[in-house]
Amino acid sequence: MEYKGTTDGDMHAVITRMSKNMRFLGMSYVIIGGLNCLSIIGALIGIPMLISGLRLRESADSFGDWLDNEEGALLRALERQGRFFSIQAIILIVGLVLGVLMMVGVGVGMFAMVASQM
Repeated sequence: MEYKGTTDGDMHAVITRMSKNMRFLGMSYVIIGGLNCLSIIGALIGIPMLISGLRLRESADSFGDWLDNEEGALLRALERQGRFFSIQAIILIVGLVLGVLMMVGVGVGMFAMVASQM
């Protein structure tokens, strides 16, 4: 696994550090997603967050397997990481749509309140 400008030790250290961060973030996403699921509207964001956190942890585990020279582990790690990013894109889009709908709702409510006082 020699790459231009790096050594196996460098690669091992970077992937080990990255995997630890991925596990921490994955668990954070699972916890925050679970808390969001306690409300019905929050579940719209919470369920994908929870699933993406699990995918991130699976990716971290697969990177660890790759360091142990397990065949196919790198592809599995990258696939899981790709799913994490896809789910995050969905969460971003849903969050933006909900934010815009909330702003429109507040604007309509304020307009109706001002119009009724005239």
